Amino acid sequence: MGVLMKRFIVIEGCDGSGKDTQARLIKEKYESEGSVIIRSHPESDNRYGRKSKECLEGSGTFKFIIATLCYGIDAIRSIIKYYKKADTVIIVRYTLAVAYLPNLISKPIYKIVCFLLPVSEYMFYLDISPEESLERIKKRGEDEEMFENYDALVKTRKKAEAVLYNWNVIPADEPSDIVFSKIEKILDELDSKNNLK
Repeated sequence: MGVLMKRFIVIEGCDGSGKDTQARLIKEKYESEGSVIIRSHPESDNRYGRKSKECLEGSGTFKFIIATLCYGIDAIRSIIKYYKKADTVIIVRYTLAVAYLPNLISKPIYKIVCFLLPVSEYMFYLDISPEESLERIKKRGEDEEMFENYDALVKTRKKAEAVLYNWNVIPADEPSDIVFSKIEKILDELDSKNNLK
């Protein structure tokens, strides 16, 4: 049985935009008010998330297709298992994965996905420049994924812009504390509007 979920928060953005950092800061903000769950995709606690991550570290069309399918299953699995299972549910990387699909189908598929899966007014897109994104990716010292290059970051950001009409867009080139202060302002406004303060 679910709880009376207060907030369904989604954090999206290109690689290096600080999604996991912001999710952690949001979790810390709400922990004193009740239970908080974070799901960050691809997750390593199931075979679909692990397979998606493995394919993302490869290259080629086949691995791209498998990575996309497994990512989708991983995200849907999180919704089935965790939606309405805490006072605040935070999902990192969710519906905007469609921005990696070809232009012709990304926007219509996004609309279908948003019709089928839960969305909310607590959705944040961290808008980072490709240059800053690459700088942060290099500092992580991890294996490079197939979309972690300048051209792919430019294309993905452009595709994402076409479907951000129902998102809170936050400039994310600045330090994480400044980015969080902008997110927190919107969270407080939404909480007040929804009588959660």
